[in-house]
This record gives sequence, C-alpha cells and structure tokens, in this order.
Amino acid sequence: MVKTRLLLTTAVGLLATAAPAPAKRPPVAAPTYQVPAERIDGLADFVDGVMAQQIATREVAGAVVTIVYRGRVLFTRGYGMADVDKGVPVDAARTLFRPGSVSKMFTWTALLQQVEQGRVILDADVNTYLDYRIPEYKGQPIRVRDLLSHTPGMSDRSDIVAASPDKLVYYAAWLKTHMPQLLWAPGTEVAYSNYGAALAGYIVERVSGEQYPDYVERHIFKPLGMTSTTFREPLPPALAPRMATGYRYEDGRLIAQPFELFSLIMPAGSATSSAVDMNRFMLAMLGGGRLDGARILKPESVRLLMRDSVANTPGFPGMAHGFFVVRAAGPRLVGHGGNTDDFHSNMILAPEAGLGFFVSETGGEGSYGGRTELTEALIGRLFPQAPAVRVAAPAGERLPLGAYRSNRRDYSEPVDPKEDLKIASADGGGITVASESRTSYWQRIGPMLFEQVTGTRAGGPYERLRFYQRGREWCLGFTSQPHVVYRLVKS
Repeated sequence: MVKTRLLLTTAVGLLATAAPAPAKRPPVAAPTYQVPAERIDGLADFVDGVMAQQIATREVAGAVVTIVYRGRVLFTRGYGMADVDKGVPVDAARTLFRPGSVSKMFTWTALLQQVEQGRVILDADVNTYLDYRIPEYKGQPIRVRDLLSHTPGMSDRSDIVAASPDKLVYYAAWLKTHMPQLLWAPGTEVAYSNYGAALAGYIVERVSGEQYPDYVERHIFKPLGMTSTTFREPLPPALAPRMATGYRYEDGRLIAQPFELFSLIMPAGSATSSAVDMNRFMLAMLGGGRLDGARILKPESVRLLMRDSVANTPGFPGMAHGFFVVRAAGPRLVGHGGNTDDFHSNMILAPEAGLGFFVSETGGEGSYGGRTELTEALIGRLFPQAPAVRVAAPAGERLPLGAYRSNRRDYSEPVDPKEDLKIASADGGGITVASESRTSYWQRIGPMLFEQVTGTRAGGPYERLRFYQRGREWCLGFTSQPHVVYRLVKS
C-alpha cells in the first residue's frame, strides 16, 4: 500500500540482534544465475553499515532485515528500537513488524491454492464466486485473472483505515458497501487496487468455506511454520507484546503511534509478521512452493505468480501475477513493497539466483525513503548494473512536458494538483521530475527515454522513465512503478 489514507552491532546507541541460523537446507534446484562469492561475503556488515547511517540520518526507529540464499538463511538482524520510550531493542527473532501490502502475496498464494483445487478458474467472471454483484464495464466483466494483475479497471479507495477497534467491520461486509467506480475496461491497464486484492481474499473465503484469517493460518502459515504471522486485528494476546511500535517524527522526536487497523481490507494488507516468518515464506517461494516437506503451492503456480501479465509502459517491466516485476533480466527480480503510515517494507526475490530478502522499517517520514534506499543498496551490491550510454535528442523530437497525474487515486475525491508530477526541461538536454517532496534530474538514453542521475553510487539500480502515447493521450511510466501510469493533464 502507498499512503493509506488514499491511501547493528551495538555502537553509539545502535542496537542489533541476530536470530540463530536454522539448519542448512540443500537448494531445491540448481540456480542458473551465479552470484559471485565476493558479493555474498561481508553482506551482513554491508547492511549494518547502511542501517547505522539510516538510524543516524533517516529518522529510523527500528528495522529488520533477513536474507535467504540457496535454500538457507544467510542472516536475520534487527536494528534500533522496538520501543523507543522503554528502551526495548528490536529482537530479530521475535519483534513483529507490519509488512503492509507485502501481505497480498499470502492472498495470491491462497487464491492459487483454490485454482489448483479446481474451485476457481482464472478466466471466470469474479461474480461466479460472490454473493453480491460487481458491475461489468460496457458488458465486460472483471475476471479473477484481472485481480492478480491489478487490472480490474477500478478507482482506488481512500477510506481503508479504521480509526479505532470499535470502528472495525468484517472486510466482507465492507466490500459490499464500498465498491469503487469502474472506470475502464478490465485487463487493459494496471492501476494498483487494494479493493481487488481484498476481493480475491473474499473469493478464497467463499469457495473454501473458511473465513479468510482462519484459512491462511491453516493452509499457509501453519504448514510453513510461520507461528508469528496473523491477519487478525487487534493482535492476539500471545503476539501483542512482541509488536514493534510505529512512529512519526514530530518536532525533532519520534512519537509513538497506536496500532494501525487495516481489517476493512484485510486480505490486502492487515498482516503482522516477524522477519523469521517472512524468510520462511521466501524460502517456500524460491523452493517452488515447498519448504521442509510442506507444500503450499505447486511449482507451476509459483511460476505463474512470477510470470509476466500486463505492462503499462512499452519496453518496461510490468506486473507479474501478484508480484511486481522489479527487473526483467540479469537476473529477473520480482517482489512487492508495502507501506502503512508507520511501517515501510519490501520483499525482493531473484528466483534464478535462489536469493531473496525482506526489509521493514518504522520511524519518521525518512524511514519510507530509507526502506527504498536499503532495497536499492542490496540490489546494487548483489546484482550490479552499469548506467546506460547518454545520447543526443533525435532531430525534431518535442517532449510532452507538463503535469502528469497517476491513474491510481480515489476518483470520488477532488483532485489535488499538488500531487501531480511536474516534468520540465533542464540544462544538458535532460529533464527534471518534481513532486511535493523532491526534484530529480534525468538524462536522455534514447528516444523519449531517460535515466535518473544518481551521483556517485555504483551498481545501480538505475531508474528509467519513458514518455509514450495511449491513443491520443501522452503518458509517463517509471521502471520502479509498474503498478501505475501517469497521464499528461496540463502541458
């Protein structure tokens, strides 16, 4: 989820704990991409250094990082504080974090379990499995497959957070009274949909006869030994004392926040989990759906989750099925991010290398960028790239500069032009991309194609943007945002 209302080694106060490493497991299949040993060696020290800097400069209160490789856990570490006011450090093995929309990967797993059992057909109308009706768009229904690719053609919803436990209603009831507008034909354009993911969870509930939180506990968490993961809110008494506190940064201080409540869209983002549980899920995904003798998915179902579905921007990575495509090749990377107001997470898998990592941070607004910087630092170290060659503009090319607006928003709410991206020309033949919080500089690498200038950081990843047309409309796509498209609204 994006904004939800649219929605170390001990040193100088930096605290870390390392979870005991489980017994090594042989890799389930020989990787086809070899990560050089020097990129793996010293990886824990590398992460320690990044996190030390972030705690010092990025308003990070607490964080966890876990990395798996070739069927085993390389390391699991906690950083900073689970409770700043009480001085409780993050315990990598026990402290719980909110993975946000990374939770959706459990829902897509549950949905494909039902596909495997023949209870759900991917190309069926979603109404086949519901006890209420989703309208069609000009006679075209939303298919189950469209939920997986985030192409239901729907508006987003901004009212997905409950203010207090007494305001919670079961998500199934909420779905029936908070249906978004259908705006374009299903299957044609990616616009990230919390409602669509929650609907997938409800389909699982309907066809299995089990309430969603019971289902995922029995058929995913229990088989994988994920004893610290739940979708239930408030947290069960056995787990509540282990929860990391969420924070905001106000007037120079980290201010504790109450436990966030996402049960209105439960299957789309209300999970709570530990780093240890998340590495077990990654090992299962990298193991073709199997871990320690327990199988949650067939290998072909895992391959489907990671296989391309729909892309908005020509030539750029798009959506897989549930997973985002982070990099198309060299090696292929898939993953999913998750942001609540207080927690910022990422899960990245490199199936060809047998490697995956999960990170989660809480703190001030800077921890949101910190999560992204840590993710990029790990990708740049493990799977480095070279920047593209800069080129001159083709003769006669005129860039469609101006204000661009995301297709992922609540269309029932007034438009706020301050949230638009402003694209302008810059010295040296480049462009700038300005948002409310920052301005970035980009240089040309091809016709209508630009790469972000990242200064001295080596190895990438190097973000790209492309201008292109859909019909008569000018659009803008970013390699890191396959889940949305931006349209020119003012030149």
